[in-house]
Amino acid sequence: MRRWNGWGDDSVRYPLPASAEAFLRGRLGAGMPPTDAAFKDVVASVSNSRLPRHPLVTTDAAERVRHARGQSMPDWIALRSGRIGVFPDGVAYPMSAEDVCSLIRYAAEIGARLIPYGGGTSVVGHINPIPGDAPVLTVDMSRMNRLHKLDENTLLATFGAGVTGPDLEAQLRARGYTLGHYPQSFEYSTLGGWIAARSSGQQSLHYGRIEGLFVGGRVETPAGALVLPALPASAAGPNLRELVLGSEGRLGLITEATVKISPLPEREEFRAVFFADFDSGMAAVRQMVQARLPLSMLRLSTPVETETTLKLAGHERVIGALEQYLALRGVKDQKCMLVFGFTGQKTLSSAAVKETLRIARSRGGVHVGKTFGRQWQKNRFRTPYLRNTLWDNGYAVDTLETATNWTTTPAMIAAIEGALRGVIAEQGERIHAFTHLSHVYPHGTSVYTTYAFRLAPDPDETLHRWQLLKQAASAAVMAHGGTISHQHGVGLDHMPYLAGEKGGLGMKAIEDVLKTFDPAGLMNPGKLIG
Repeated sequence: MRRWNGWGDDSVRYPLPASAEAFLRGRLGAGMPPTDAAFKDVVASVSNSRLPRHPLVTTDAAERVRHARGQSMPDWIALRSGRIGVFPDGVAYPMSAEDVCSLIRYAAEIGARLIPYGGGTSVVGHINPIPGDAPVLTVDMSRMNRLHKLDENTLLATFGAGVTGPDLEAQLRARGYTLGHYPQSFEYSTLGGWIAARSSGQQSLHYGRIEGLFVGGRVETPAGALVLPALPASAAGPNLRELVLGSEGRLGLITEATVKISPLPEREEFRAVFFADFDSGMAAVRQMVQARLPLSMLRLSTPVETETTLKLAGHERVIGALEQYLALRGVKDQKCMLVFGFTGQKTLSSAAVKETLRIARSRGGVHVGKTFGRQWQKNRFRTPYLRNTLWDNGYAVDTLETATNWTTTPAMIAAIEGALRGVIAEQGERIHAFTHLSHVYPHGTSVYTTYAFRLAPDPDETLHRWQLLKQAASAAVMAHGGTISHQHGVGLDHMPYLAGEKGGLGMKAIEDVLKTFDPAGLMNPGKLIG
């Protein structure tokens, strides 16, 4: 069964090797395992629903708890402590566009607010009900999950928007195809959620981000249906599809989506290269992406992330032997690991891998084969479970991400990590922060920072600590001209910084669009913009 207050299936564990536990204690100090609230006690705290009866709506308290929060750090603190505060008044499970329209009419008649719910994986507060006099109905799209159409001539497939990543891929792979969109939340996130938050998959270098895969569909809005034909191209004015991408449930509910698909690749492999320092690795990655090599992924870790990855892996003998080998090749204390992937035709693979390794060697890179690549591929959807383990040991782990140009990247990393360390030092605590470049483009890259700190004895103090960290890091991002979100959307947590990126006129344009489709403000209020 899925955890109600953490990540993933409650039968899955991510054990830490003893050496990894010692590493974290050395960096952060001993953690204090928290006492989590019991599910039955949280359910008992849920107030009576304010919604009148509707055949598609349940007001069951347990369902309302399970739909109250997502996966952000404030969400974890609220769920683990039982201090949730606001619950949806009910949960609906539509099975068709007609059901969705019925729910929109119901909300309009009674003055309720609607929150679209995909997989509940948001890390920025997309699905959280906010305090207010109006009742809140969460609309869980999980039953709208079928493959409606697959056209092998156009390589387009149309799905119900509530389909999760594994179910989508299973339905395509049975026919010999793939979408190839693999965010870390793949296990539970949905197609509609990817579109609404402008998601990026781990192999976007080959398959593209969701805005390149989403070509059409249907959105049921309070003002009527918005139908987006799946045309190959159009010069007929602004592309309305772009309004849906990143709309975060503020326009309406995405009921179906048409996406570009690809035949299953003939060959897919992931390899690792180590560089003596981050500058050499970054120069190599930039050269690779600007050469337009047919790779599916380039992921470069800083020295601290590389060290952390190797420590958390355990296998001390194997890692020790690797480090001795690398040291003999001049790759020592500041080493950085690059994992790269090739996905595609066999006829292209040999030449692509050969040229990638040539560029790596020209920058001093040492190729160590496929072992680390295979381990990354094996664990890429398992890694989020580490958050559960660390929490149980008294540590909070969060991430933040941005994108910037190549020139600014080193300063951006230093500013983000420096801001985090400065804040936590003022609190008399320590932080362990590390970064990688995970999505690369010819003119720039995403910057993805992970940071861990000790839980405070009081959940409110942990939340305050996180708020200071988030504010400082976000200010550093904006000061260096980065985007406030490369792949996680805006929600509640990034909303204070959006105007700084879009400008006053841009914000006014967004507000006007939302009012056109949702004049009464029924849809997901308080997210994206206030």
